[in-house]
Amino acid sequence: MLRETFPDPLDYDFRTWVEIGEHLYRSEDVVAYGTPLTLENVREAYSKGIFPWSTPGLPLPWHSPDPRAVLFFDELKIPRSLAKARRQSEFTFTIDRDFRGVIEACAASDRPDQPGTWITREFIDVFTEAHEAGFVHCVEAWNASGELVGGLYGVDSGGVFSGESMFHREPNASKLALLFLIDHLRSRGSTWLDIQVMTPHLKALGAKEIARKDFLLDLARTQAISRPLF
Repeated sequence: MLRETFPDPLDYDFRTWVEIGEHLYRSEDVVAYGTPLTLENVREAYSKGIFPWSTPGLPLPWHSPDPRAVLFFDELKIPRSLAKARRQSEFTFTIDRDFRGVIEACAASDRPDQPGTWITREFIDVFTEAHEAGFVHCVEAWNASGELVGGLYGVDSGGVFSGESMFHREPNASKLALLFLIDHLRSRGSTWLDIQVMTPHLKALGAKEIARKDFLLDLARTQAISRPLF
């Protein structure tokens, strides 16, 4: 039997204090601190509804937040302005054509509500390795001149796509890339998307927050179907 690195968030006591060196850290939404960012750890973590999110001054935290943000496709709302932009768009969308270009662009994106980016060079290297291993994927948006102008990437957590980050260099490029991804996932029989943490844009599209327990049970039920997404 393979040794498991992470606990099951369903059974984990999130009131636990974790001692690292001379410091104590409260678990809250975190199941582990400082666990190495490796290909196999990433694979296991996402299969259990856990994701890494680097925080300055802390050993790498691995999160399973409560509540969890999700988007059920039958609750998708497309604002009129976005629907119009979609009809008039000249973007071309592809899947897995330029993963490193997408993740590096996501890392370089300005985020006024965050001090820098959690997508470190280590993240870029390990998630690129996971992409090459076949369980991390991206969508690219290209303009009429063939330039990469938007996109997103995320992890196939076992039949559920867990979105990680988006970027755009032209208006609506990332939003339309997300709609393209949803259409693709629907064509594969998928019914929902894990977006981890709520954002105003995704809330406007119909995303909502659900209890961690409900998310983990939905994840397990979806994994049991064993549906390939890509």
